[in-house]
Amino acid sequence: MSAATPVLQNDLLLRALAREPVPRTPVWMMRQAGRYLPEYRATRERAGSFMDLCRSSELACEVTMQPLARYPLDAAILFSDILTIPDAMGLGLHFVEGEGPKFERPVRDSSAIRALRPPDIARDLGYVTDAVRVIRRELQGRVPLIGFTGSPWTLATYMIEGGSSRDFARAKALVYDDPAAAHHLLDMVATAVTQYLNAQIEAGAQAVQIFDTWGGALSTPAYQAFSLHYMTRVIEGLIREHDQRRVPVTVFTKGGGQWLELMADSGCDALGLDWTTELGDARARVGHRVALQGNLDPAVLNAGPAAIRSEVERVLASFGSGAGHIFNLGHGITPGVPPEHAGAMIEAVHELSPQWHESS
Repeated sequence: MSAATPVLQNDLLLRALAREPVPRTPVWMMRQAGRYLPEYRATRERAGSFMDLCRSSELACEVTMQPLARYPLDAAILFSDILTIPDAMGLGLHFVEGEGPKFERPVRDSSAIRALRPPDIARDLGYVTDAVRVIRRELQGRVPLIGFTGSPWTLATYMIEGGSSRDFARAKALVYDDPAAAHHLLDMVATAVTQYLNAQIEAGAQAVQIFDTWGGALSTPAYQAFSLHYMTRVIEGLIREHDQRRVPVTVFTKGGGQWLELMADSGCDALGLDWTTELGDARARVGHRVALQGNLDPAVLNAGPAAIRSEVERVLASFGSGAGHIFNLGHGITPGVPPEHAGAMIEAVHELSPQWHESS
């Protein structure tokens, strides 16, 4: 970004990620631009396909901004997909109605893995960095922009399985039968992920998040070797200061609450927590070392506003007083949630969180 970059008007997220005092808890939602919003569905239909929507910088900007037009959120998150890197590696990504992402050419053995070509970020994924630039221009310093990627392990599971999986049988078989091939794949993907996040940062992302959606499917030794090791390597390779401000990194391993201490050693600034880990317990274990993000059960948003408010209050109380909490869901908002219920959650955070920051 140039010297003429607008001054950031709301830096609560960045301050909380740095564990600095804030007057209230910042809030954003994973998948805050998505199918629960009628305006998103209309733009998606206009785009023609999900990937056409992702590849249009103007439309990606439009849907990124939609939740900010509805709600007083403290961050925008780039609208894209975690599978852009495998798509750029020539695996033939497409989306099947009711089944999700599929790859035409999955990689399931050493020969297929060694035949892969690493993506050229500027050439193959320039549409993502173009979208970052357009979104930053449109935000005009209103709130920070979060960039993101899937973790190397999570991306590898889709590349090996050819899509979503319940048991990750093929990916785990490769890990145990041919660990050298698995490490070769993960090494290539980790390099691409590092370059990809750095390109987002250089284009204007002010914070980044690594979504390790499927790390929790692994045993502890396998998690350390095949997921956390590569996320740590990514973090070590990232640009950590841009536009004269630190670029914080959040790691979110769904189902990873048992590994918080290990994750806190990765060099990240914050840990995202799903709803199965109590925030107070997590803070007692690692809260002095990293910020914590989360962790309302997304299913709570199917309940009424009174129940939502009660659960928001419980989550805030669980973290307790002081800095270092970013309010979020424990996973992405689901398509059937009424938009006004998301609004009730955000309103409750605004109303109830200042009492936990009175000394700030």
